[in-house]
Amino acid sequence: MTRIIPHFVGGSLQEPTEGRFADVFDPSTGAVQARVPLATADEVREVIANAEAAQPAWAATNPQKRARVLMRFVDLVNRDMDDLARLLSREHGKTFEDAKGDIIRGLEVIEFCIAAPHLLKGEYSTSAGTGIDVYSMRQPLGVVAGITPFNFPAMIPLWKCGPAIASGNAFVLKPSERDPSVPVRLAELFIEAGLPAGVFNVVHGDKEAVDTILTDPRIQAVGFVGSTPIAEYIYRTAAAHGKRAQCFGGAKNHLIVMPDADLDQAADALIGAGYGSAGERCMAISVAVPVGEETADALVAKLTERVKDLTVGPGLDAGVDYGPLVTAAAKARVEDFIQQGVDAGATLVADGRGLVVSGHEKGFYLGPTLFDHVTTDMSIYREEIFGPVLSVVRAADYEEALALASDNPYGNGVGIFTRDGDAARDFAARVNVGMVGVNIPIPVPIAYFTFGGWKASGFGDLNQHGTDGFRFYTKTKTVTSRWPSGIREGASFVMPTMH
Repeated sequence: MTRIIPHFVGGSLQEPTEGRFADVFDPSTGAVQARVPLATADEVREVIANAEAAQPAWAATNPQKRARVLMRFVDLVNRDMDDLARLLSREHGKTFEDAKGDIIRGLEVIEFCIAAPHLLKGEYSTSAGTGIDVYSMRQPLGVVAGITPFNFPAMIPLWKCGPAIASGNAFVLKPSERDPSVPVRLAELFIEAGLPAGVFNVVHGDKEAVDTILTDPRIQAVGFVGSTPIAEYIYRTAAAHGKRAQCFGGAKNHLIVMPDADLDQAADALIGAGYGSAGERCMAISVAVPVGEETADALVAKLTERVKDLTVGPGLDAGVDYGPLVTAAAKARVEDFIQQGVDAGATLVADGRGLVVSGHEKGFYLGPTLFDHVTTDMSIYREEIFGPVLSVVRAADYEEALALASDNPYGNGVGIFTRDGDAARDFAARVNVGMVGVNIPIPVPIAYFTFGGWKASGFGDLNQHGTDGFRFYTKTKTVTSRWPSGIREGASFVMPTMH
């Protein structure tokens, strides 16, 4: 009998026996390994009701005690790290070590959130006027929600729920239905860590569940990561219903390689950032931009040599560089993009189509694909492919390379490889992209800075994690107070000032 992956509601597993279900595949074999329920609107409302009932008592818990729950949660996740990584790999397809990285990057945000007693402190001014003190306090919003993608089934849920829970909110998570087991397991670990029932809930579903979250008046804020069209839809719908929204979309991340760069270092960086996790990362480098023909020829030669040595196979096998794509549909979509690149006239240096992994012939594998002489009018440049495809777009000079990244509709991440400090400093200041790496291929900020893209890669005023995470999940109340001194001044009809 096929395993059912349950919801997690009010502190316990909830297994529906009827209704709509979706298949969860083992990407390494192509077989169905489980089924996940797709919640109805009424079921989602029940989850929200559980969260609403639990939130006031959690908000009344002092921040130090809330932080201690997070401390215990970190210990429990570290205790179960290998089991969680294997579970994640089996549903997503990424390698065991990459799966651990997924979890650890999420934990780093939880560790930052343990500082909630400090991060939630307000401001205080004494004697702002005669006998008048002014102070502010940060208070939770109430019930908030996260809608998270398949490519980071641990990291993104933890990025969303960490500051929300630490701030005293109750959280409803709608994870991807493609790999939903790890979020459920994280919910169980939160309960084991001492989080009260109902503060963290997991409900599975599709558009019906999402639209219920977006329109239910009890949900005060929504965080999302996924494709740009859906990010924009969620942002607009949530805003139209009076909710805060923090939505991050697609990407087309460039890496500029200057003539003075260490080309071996740059080639290694491009291989890891372009093909790691089968390219299913919003921060993957999908466009290499060598500056000058000589640089381009040398870089493509080094990339070609390295691509031939990559090993693709089941994520839990030793020695594998990257695993399968998440579904057959994802694989077919990437293969279609490869054909579009060929038809448009790009030079196909390495073709990953037709890869067969012995013993796993029905798995969703795609070999590393490398295009050269890609131009900006091609679909493989314009659109996010989300697969192991790297495109080389040659730039004549630095200004052209800078313009490529700046003028692209997406603005998530960008990198530059150079030995020239002036060039790096100028690039970081001028490029129209939200996150910049200097001799770093995947510029994901550490947990106490914020993560967020610009342009079509991000919708909303505040980024993920860091101090922005706490700003997003709290509202500021400002109190102006005066204690009577025994002196009556009579009624005043003038606008109060501090002069």
